[in-house]
Amino acid sequence: MHADIVDLRQFYHSDLGRIAEQSIAMALSSLWVRLPQERLVGIGYAVPFLDRLRGDTERTFAFMPAGQGAVNWPMGSLSSTALIFDEELPLPDSSIDRVLMVHSLEFAENPRETLKELWRVLAPGGRLVIVVPNRRGVWARLEHTPFGSGRPYSRGQLTHLLRETNFTPGASAEALLFPPSKLRTMMRLRGAFEYAGRALWPAFSGVIIVEAQKRLYQGLPVAVRASRRVFVPVLSPHGVPTTRNR
Repeated sequence: MHADIVDLRQFYHSDLGRIAEQSIAMALSSLWVRLPQERLVGIGYAVPFLDRLRGDTERTFAFMPAGQGAVNWPMGSLSSTALIFDEELPLPDSSIDRVLMVHSLEFAENPRETLKELWRVLAPGGRLVIVVPNRRGVWARLEHTPFGSGRPYSRGQLTHLLRETNFTPGASAEALLFPPSKLRTMMRLRGAFEYAGRALWPAFSGVIIVEAQKRLYQGLPVAVRASRRVFVPVLSPHGVPTTRNR
């Protein structure tokens, strides 16, 4: 079950959410190779990080799963948000240079099908960056943050899943090496915990970040899939009947 869009927004507007965003953004910057004029898609709830990354892009989209809900983004300009099913993206083949998944893979109904769909839309040599809760970390065990929901992963599980779906895992990083406490004293010590954690307990980080590249020398079997989704319109428009002159 997906995290709710209202809960996600509230978390990232809280004090704990803001320092969590800073920690993840710092880890992302350590492995984010700049690709000028790239086409970037964020899947899940990636908007706090897309705001930081979209400056060099040709275009950036925020794709939000139907089970999560969507909000308008970016604020104050034309919307670049789409409500999607992660196994059926509204994109042509090889049309995107990079995908950033945050609050996404841990909620995927079928992670393999989701990653295969991302392989389809990524251009040759395209990059996929995944942020997932670490199953060994404290953050995955407590439910007062979005990282305590969904299916956490170990680094080995994530690497195996990527290789199985025709990606080559590359650089990786850790973030959220401080406890998910709302106490101001603990939050003020966040920098010391991060510094010590990178040296002493990186295996127990709150999230794992892995970059992978689309692999081309091994083909994926092509199969025509019937959509398993049933679309129910919220509003059924009823136009005014018109008469035609004969």
